[in-house]
Amino acid sequence: MAVKTKKFALDKKKYVNIAMGQLWEQQKMWTLVPLGLLLVNAILGITGVYPNIWAYIVIILGALLYVGFWWVQFTGVTQLEQYKQLFDKYLYEIDSRQILVKTNPKEGGIMQWEQIKSAYRTKDAYILMMARGQFLHFPHSVFNSEHDLRLFERILKQKNLLPDVKEVAK
Repeated sequence: MAVKTKKFALDKKKYVNIAMGQLWEQQKMWTLVPLGLLLVNAILGITGVYPNIWAYIVIILGALLYVGFWWVQFTGVTQLEQYKQLFDKYLYEIDSRQILVKTNPKEGGIMQWEQIKSAYRTKDAYILMMARGQFLHFPHSVFNSEHDLRLFERILKQKNLLPDVKEVAK
C-alpha cells in the first residue's frame, strides 16, 4: 500500500524556520560556551582582577554573528536559482520501499529510505531529515485522508525513523 499526497510546495519562510530549528537542535549545547565566557568575565570584573566591558560586547557579538551567518545561509538557499527546485510543487507516493517524488503523473524521481536520517512530528506536520538544511516537510493537510496519515506514520515507525513518543511542539 502506498500513501499518495496532494501536490504541494514548501514555503520559503517555513524552510528557513525549520532549518534554523534543526540547527538549534544540533548545536544548542554550544550555547554554554558564550554563557561560560560571560560568567568568567563577570567573575573577573566583580573581583577586580580584570574589569573589562569589551569582553561582553565581543562575546555577544560573536554569538549573534554565528546565528546570523546560518540565517543568511538558509535564506540564501531560498533565493538562488540552483535551489529553486526545493520550492517547486511535487506530489509524493510513499511506500515501505521508497519515496516517489513526482512533478506530474508521468515524471519524477525516486528517493530511497536510506537517505532519510531521522524524522519527527510537529503538531501539524511530519519532517524527514536528510542533512543540515535538507529535509522533506509533509503538512497534515497534504494527505488525502486520515487513513493515509496513519499509514505514513506507520511506515515511519517501521523504518525506525519516528519514535513512539517524540513529538515536537513547533
